[in-house]
Amino acid sequence: MTLDLANYPVLALANTPEGLRELPQDKLRQCADELRQYLLASVSQSSGHFASGLGTVELTVALHYVYNTPYDRVIWDVGHQAYPHKILTGRRDRMPTIRQKNGLHPFPWPAESDYDTFAVGHSSTSISAALGMAVAAHKEGAGRKVVAVIGDGAMTAGMAFEALNHGGDMDEDMVVVLNDNEMSISENVGALNSHLARLLTGSFFNSIRDGGKKLLSNVPPIKEFASRAEEHIKGMVVPGTIFEELGFNYIGPIDGHDVNGVVDTLRNMRNIKGPQILHVVTRKGKGYESAEKDPIKFHAVPKFNPKDDALPKSAPSGPTFSKIFGDWLCDMAKQDPKLMAVTPAMREGSGMVRFSQEHPSQYFDVAIAEQHSVTFAAGLAKEGQNAVVAIYSTFLQRAYDQLIHDVALQNLPVLFAVDRAGIVGADGPTHQGAFDIPFARCIPNMVIMAPSDENECRQMLYTGHKLNKPAIVRYPRGTGCGAEIKQDMQSMQIGQSRTIKQGSDIAILNFGTLLPYAIEAAEQINASVIDMRFVKPLDTEIIDELVKKHTLLVTLEDGAIAGGAGSAVGEYLMAQGRMIRLLQLGLPDEFIMQGTQQEMYQELGLDAAGILSAISKIQ
Repeated sequence: MTLDLANYPVLALANTPEGLRELPQDKLRQCADELRQYLLASVSQSSGHFASGLGTVELTVALHYVYNTPYDRVIWDVGHQAYPHKILTGRRDRMPTIRQKNGLHPFPWPAESDYDTFAVGHSSTSISAALGMAVAAHKEGAGRKVVAVIGDGAMTAGMAFEALNHGGDMDEDMVVVLNDNEMSISENVGALNSHLARLLTGSFFNSIRDGGKKLLSNVPPIKEFASRAEEHIKGMVVPGTIFEELGFNYIGPIDGHDVNGVVDTLRNMRNIKGPQILHVVTRKGKGYESAEKDPIKFHAVPKFNPKDDALPKSAPSGPTFSKIFGDWLCDMAKQDPKLMAVTPAMREGSGMVRFSQEHPSQYFDVAIAEQHSVTFAAGLAKEGQNAVVAIYSTFLQRAYDQLIHDVALQNLPVLFAVDRAGIVGADGPTHQGAFDIPFARCIPNMVIMAPSDENECRQMLYTGHKLNKPAIVRYPRGTGCGAEIKQDMQSMQIGQSRTIKQGSDIAILNFGTLLPYAIEAAEQINASVIDMRFVKPLDTEIIDELVKKHTLLVTLEDGAIAGGAGSAVGEYLMAQGRMIRLLQLGLPDEFIMQGTQQEMYQELGLDAAGILSAISKIQ
């Protein structure tokens, strides 16, 4: 895919920030308009994150125009909104490859560009990273500027407030841009606040303020009066009291789509000492009506026709595992009024929309606060409620201490529905669900289940919900294999596998949804196939039987080999003194880059051909 740059005459001159900074300021609005149209044309043909980037076009232009990037550091939070940043930093022509195997990384990635100053993918890390960089810049003494860009959603996480608390106390020179795409502002209020923002950041105002503070520093009563007067005057026109109390100078809110206003404000803020908050108000999906009306649906999009009002419908397929979970949750809530479902801001992704509508009193979205979600569920469980936490594998990492200390240590009956376990595909290394088995398997009191199909997932969720102890059901992104889903729910016997195929010499022990590959490979070499179902506790009886009748055991899992399910089998064999060859197949000791699930299974040798190849090498 190529886009004719003749349609983007100003943007064509801004392939890098250096080129952008050579433009006269009166060309920036046209540059922003062309950048938005280029983003629409590009993503509509390649797929990817969309609505967030549309909302940050003017802000991105302003940041690179005012700051000497990459020498000055701009740290994006999460990175969904960084597509315009990629376009302006020398990667315009590679945008068609974004999120694809061997293509552009879906998020800021330092190995890809010097302009990507910090690797991101999980939210609420930008202020902490920026503060560390600001301290380093201060020690360097070369005038390097540091800016963090964080959304209002990401600001709900505890880590962001920890960083603000520390940053206000450190008093380092840094700017935090709060990109608020939820609050709406009228034209009058926006214009007034833009004017005030420029005034409050201007050299005249700040010279008076700073000079006055120095002059009155030795007169405590007057100093106190002046400080309070300034606080109350600003409090009447600027809704930033909480940031001021944390030690940040608050500016805004300003219209984030007025590129010249943002440039003027940022230019003035360059000369202010200490930690600063700039509050900009933007609209997610700005400039594309369908995305403005439904920014959630247009957050990440497939290929689509910009002339259409809606995204194309996907081809008919089976239900996703997220939908399996959502349907089970609704069915279970009808039976159990004590069921309480918790999600850290992943209602749509985790398949909970229907449940939130049908059972609002049993539904809790705690915002982007994974740690809180787990301990909140622990509190529910401690008081006799049946808590279910719906969370992505990669996000559960952020609540590891809470998983151990607040749930497992007290042996509380919290069920974790761990979505996006294993290879997730296009979101790449920040989102691959590689580590949940290794980090959870070593925790006492924990039961870990890995369904191989849709029905097993439903029955395991029921099993975990009925257990009187912590339990994890891990399942992948996407659809299953088309298994019949039984509406009746029955508890499984804990730690019991099922034999799929009897063979000789070689036995494949499958953990999770790679089972079809195991069966396909086994049919070619007459191997036994066991669907292990439970990572913890293991079905040790079946392992003992397999050792007697086979010469090679092969473990297969969609997770890290190091410390994974295969390691659990190896540990058991060693403890029992069983002498048998063991081949462990799974994710290697490296971070897995982006690509489709099928592409990565093939590359990592987890499909049928890869299983057979690995076996042949040790035969």
